[in-house]
Amino acid sequence: MKLAKCTYTFWDKLTPEQQEFLWENLYPVSYHKGDIIHNGEYSCIGVVLIKTGGLRVFMLSSEGKEITLYRLGPQEVCVLSASCILQNITFDVCVEAEEDTEALLIPSAQYQKLIKQNIYAENFTYSLVIDRFSNVMWAMEQLLFMRFDKRLAIFLLDELSKTGNPRISLTHEQIAKYMGSAREVVSRMLKYFAKEGMIEMSRGGIRILDKEKLRELTV
Repeated sequence: MKLAKCTYTFWDKLTPEQQEFLWENLYPVSYHKGDIIHNGEYSCIGVVLIKTGGLRVFMLSSEGKEITLYRLGPQEVCVLSASCILQNITFDVCVEAEEDTEALLIPSAQYQKLIKQNIYAENFTYSLVIDRFSNVMWAMEQLLFMRFDKRLAIFLLDELSKTGNPRISLTHEQIAKYMGSAREVVSRMLKYFAKEGMIEMSRGGIRILDKEKLRELTV
């Protein structure tokens, strides 16, 4: 519960009754890797606070193409899984567990009641929404206006910064899904990176050999 206090920065602005209400409606949940925990308009489970693991927020086209909007890790909050309580949210997103994930969940109805009663909780929520839309706009900017070699270099460097491990245990198919591209396009560019000595490819993974050379592509 200490994690919830640290993450929900409005905690000290709640009345004792509201604090008790929050505790009573904060439930531990577990998701397995690959679980879809929110699927557009057909699911509105609530606000998810990640303890361990990670979630991926993405859009799905009518043809089945996925575009990853952003990814969330420990101590981050997924608010679009409660998009039904947010005014003026007019597009549908899906939320998937990227790995086995432990989290705390406040159901949508209870969270909506809380933000209606407390302006600080409401401000926290909409500030979070604004931050996430900044992530979405960055994803769209990359997809629409950025060369693919630059996008892929940024992706690999981001993965490196998350773990500090030069080995990235993702397949070409997974990278393509995260980047909203085709596996063939990813494979061709990775082969080019390997030829230039920036990475080394192996079965089920990639090892970054020259991060400075990769970083030059992002300028």
